[in-house]
Order: sequence, then C-alpha cells, then structure tokens
Amino acid sequence: MYCLRIFLRKMSRALGTASDLAAVQCHSMGNMGLEQHAFKLQRAVVLSKLSRFEYLRRQHRDLTEQQLETFLRDRGTDYDVLVRHHNLHKEFEEYVKSSLVKQGVETQVVDRFNYSEEQVSWADIVFAAGGDGTFLLAASRVPDNTTPVVGLNSDPSRSEGRLCLSPQSTNNFEEMIDKLKNGEFTWKFRSRIRITMKGKEIFQSPTELHEPELLEPHHRFFDCMTELQKIRASQCGENMAVPQHRLPILALNEVFIGEKLSARVSYFEMRVNDDTSAWRVKSSGLCVTTGTGSTSWHLSMNRLTEQSVNEVIRILGKEGVAASSVDPGLASRVAQQYNDGLAFTSDNLDMCYTIRDLISAEVWPSPKGIPPRGHVKRLEVRSRCFDAGLVVDGTVFFNFNDGTSVVLEICPEDSLRTILLK
Repeated sequence: MYCLRIFLRKMSRALGTASDLAAVQCHSMGNMGLEQHAFKLQRAVVLSKLSRFEYLRRQHRDLTEQQLETFLRDRGTDYDVLVRHHNLHKEFEEYVKSSLVKQGVETQVVDRFNYSEEQVSWADIVFAAGGDGTFLLAASRVPDNTTPVVGLNSDPSRSEGRLCLSPQSTNNFEEMIDKLKNGEFTWKFRSRIRITMKGKEIFQSPTELHEPELLEPHHRFFDCMTELQKIRASQCGENMAVPQHRLPILALNEVFIGEKLSARVSYFEMRVNDDTSAWRVKSSGLCVTTGTGSTSWHLSMNRLTEQSVNEVIRILGKEGVAASSVDPGLASRVAQQYNDGLAFTSDNLDMCYTIRDLISAEVWPSPKGIPPRGHVKRLEVRSRCFDAGLVVDGTVFFNFNDGTSVVLEICPEDSLRTILLK
C-alpha cells in the first residue's frame, strides 16, 4: 500500500497545475523567481538533522548513557562539547516547532529515518533544520517544483549553511513566518539534474552512504521506488532493446561517477550535447554539477591556488613576459578571480562537468584536445569500469559498471522551489 500511494501521488503530480506551468515557464526563461502575493501556510514538515551525539548513540545502542560517555571520553572525544551542540540543535528544533504552532500551522517534526515523500505530499512547505546536508536530504524526497524547501541553520558556529536562510532570518523565525504568509518573498528555483540509466542491471537497490546499522527504515524509500520502476519497465513490453529508467532522485549539487576504489582508473565513453561521436577517457572520475553545487565540490576540485599562479608567473618571467614580481598581491588576485569564475547561478539550466585527473598520454584521451571541464545541456556517459558507482549529492550510490550508460540533463519542471525573503 505504501508503494501504491507513492505511485498514485506521482501520477497526480505529473498532471500539474496552471500555476506550476507558469512557474516553470518563467524559470526556463531565466527568471530568478515569481512574485508571491500570498502563501497558504497551513501544514509544515520540519526535517531535523541527526546530531553527532544522536548518531553515536544509535551506533552504540548496546551502551548505556554512562557507558557511552566513558567510551567517548576514553577515545578523546570532547563529550561536553558534543552534548552542548546536540542540546543547541534540539532547542532550535523546539523553537521552530513552537513558532509554527503558535502561528496556527499544523506541524510534523521528522528525522532522516521517517522522512518520506508521504510527508512532502501532506505539507505546504518543508523546513530543513540543520545545515546544508539536511537541506540536501530534504530536497531528495521532493520530486518536482511544487513543494518549497527552506533551509534553517540550527548552529551557524559549526555549519556555513550556504543553502540556508541568513542567521538573522532564522533567529527571527516568527517574523519570517509572517513574511511568508504576507507574501513578502520571491520564489527561487534551483536546477536539479535528472538521471536516466540504461542497461541490463539498472534495477538494483541503491546504497545509502551512511552507517548500515542506521539505515534500515530509511532505505525503504529507495527499495519502493526501484520496485515501481521495474513495474513501469515491464509495462513497456519486451520490445525495448535496452531497459532504461529514470532514477527516483534528482541531484541538487552534483553527480559523481567513478570506480569505488579511488586508486583505480575510471574508464568512460562520453557524448556531449547532440554530438554523436564519443570521447574515450581515463581519469579519477567524472563530476557533473549544477549551479547550486558549483560552490561546493566543483569549486574544491577546480580551485586554482596562489602557489600555482606564482609558479606560472615565474615561468612567464623566464620566457621574457613581463610579470609583476614587485606586486606580492598579484597571485592572490588572479587566483581569486579565477575561482570566482567557477561558480554559476543556481537557476542555470546548464551543467558543468569536470573530468577529474584526466589521463593525457600518447593514446589517451581519444580524441586529443578534450576539454577537462565544460558547460553542457546534456551528457551521456557509458561505463567501461569494473566496479564503479554513480553517487548523487554524496549520499546515494547506484552501481554503474561496464555496459551501463546514463543520460544527465536539467529540466525546468524538476527544479527545487525555495524562497528569497524581501
């Protein structure tokens, strides 16, 4: 019954509404958002992060509270700091819940183990109380652009919270609720990557990249989605030469493809946009990012350091090119400008791929001159790997071995809806 309810809700959502279509059209034209004159806020889901203390307590269920404290102190953990930050988060969680209830909003507080698309369908809005990781988890259960997700940083001292509202808005949460109800905000859409896999072994259940003992209830969501995809594939008949299905999750930050063992070379064939010719590459993996993810792993992977700039300046000097050796700040400014240029807007309908540590020798890559980084509308990747995976937002792992292929693309209707306060 659980799977059937999700299937029916997905069919209902696929029909859409006139207002949703208008939002998608504005987004596809490059509009940052839509002016909102009123927001019907009656039901809210608050997804609360799993604190480090809760994580350790679940990991060591066989220990009493006193035994856990002794165990953690013995291994060098600052137990007092651990508990203090746990309590800060729980106080914030209660503050958010009580503020919503005070404003007459029916509220459900959930965690990663009981958060599903069922709660998303019930709610008018989803609040992610934690940090960027909690926001990514909240977004992973939202299948389209109808339900807004708003990030609330519960502990700014330990989390940057790039995807969350400002600390000022979070600390005045009741005022923020009033702004929502009064329409004092603008819709903002964050592009997400749609992932369609093709191959003979594409219906295997994915793996969550967290401790297995913490995951059993949480894992059911993806098991259910996999079963639904199998049903749909069988309904297409047996004439389909290569089975294919769209994964039940959209990438808000990035998709990474590579061998499980990082020291092993990853081998792929790539087709960019409408190009029918394939690139054959060997590397340390492939990262495909959205605008939202362009300030995350993508930035770290491609960042230019001052050390590299200084070395280039020295080489330019040897080649007779005038270099400003008297300006000690030149390398810093050049590196900063380069790194700033790596980011692009979160509503951009392009993806940016990075071929990590591209092997360039006499044979590889084929053809020569392949750009190791570039913006694309569509990317098809065929695996030639032995034991590889496709990882979505650093949290969900799908097997991606020899013969399996994937198409990555951004569709406006898959965008994540969130807000910008005025």
